[in-house]
Amino acid sequence: MKKDPLHAKPAHHRKAGFSNSDPSVVIGNFPWYEMVWRSLRGDFKPLTDPENGYAAFAKEWSVAVDHARIAQRQLEPTVTWLGHVTVLLQIGGLNVLTDPTLADFAGPYGRFGAPRMVPPPLRGDRLPPIDVLLISHNHYDHLCDATLAAMVTSGQRPRIFVPLGLKAWFDVRNIPNVTELDWWDHADVTHDRDEKILPQAFRIHFTPAQHWSRRTPFDTNASLWGGYMLELDRGASDVWRFLYPGDTGYSADFRAIRKRLGAVDFLALPIGAYLPRDFMKKMHVNPADAVQLMLDMEAKNAMGVHWGTFKLTQEAFDQPPRDLAAALQARGLAKDSVWLLRQGETRAIAVPHKPRSRASAPAGVS
Repeated sequence: MKKDPLHAKPAHHRKAGFSNSDPSVVIGNFPWYEMVWRSLRGDFKPLTDPENGYAAFAKEWSVAVDHARIAQRQLEPTVTWLGHVTVLLQIGGLNVLTDPTLADFAGPYGRFGAPRMVPPPLRGDRLPPIDVLLISHNHYDHLCDATLAAMVTSGQRPRIFVPLGLKAWFDVRNIPNVTELDWWDHADVTHDRDEKILPQAFRIHFTPAQHWSRRTPFDTNASLWGGYMLELDRGASDVWRFLYPGDTGYSADFRAIRKRLGAVDFLALPIGAYLPRDFMKKMHVNPADAVQLMLDMEAKNAMGVHWGTFKLTQEAFDQPPRDLAAALQARGLAKDSVWLLRQGETRAIAVPHKPRSRASAPAGVS
């Protein structure tokens, strides 16, 4: 893992934790009485059911996992949406999983908290061999005790990347192979979980996002948050890039990522959990913000994530697709530029074979 020498004393580091790139955007310091009031008001659950109810929604937006297909190693990029923010990316012979949340609740031990209204397409013990596990931050709908326990019990032994301050959570549970990253750090992956040399070079960057962290009432912003850019060097200056931004509000971070690391070929785009806007705006993009994020990254294609799974916020489960369609139309973008996969669906990503050189980095950055 390589540190960025330009950030020896990063501005987002604080004595007791971390801050956002824009230090004026402070999230997480909510007084207890506001949270009680908002909870009683209904801010943290949908105000209405989806059209025709949750059972019909789950049926419409689910499909059986093709276990035989995801069991095969893939050279060309293939994605499977497993609900919420859990994406299986298979590329270059590598199986990469983001923020595994495959329990029935987003909360402690997967048994408490926000209920899951669309059954998980598979459980943590039915995943194919995972080589790389990416954790964006410590909120329960991104870091699930029950899912991680099931993965460990089933014999999974991925290389795990986490933000600064989060390795201790894994150490307590005796989960090995964990690497902490700060914003702009990168790590190279040359072998799969069985130590077989990969046919192509892989690089993982930890990127900034506008969010916050908390696992208990006493650790607000004590660990970092962010996203991950994966680069696959296909040779002859042909670099393919995937970005999973994690949870984020809209910010200048994405223009900075584009400038520093390059345009994105495929983006796991958060499009849900955005109402009420007065509370969620700083921490979660809405579909209009998401489309702007996509434009900032010059992403060629995207898939919608962070929607239609857990009861987290006020918008109905079927509202994000409608708002996304309006946002794409307003910016003159094709509706299918952001895929809306069904939970459990696998789809191959078309990759044009033409040279795309790495973004030029500031002097001193390796």
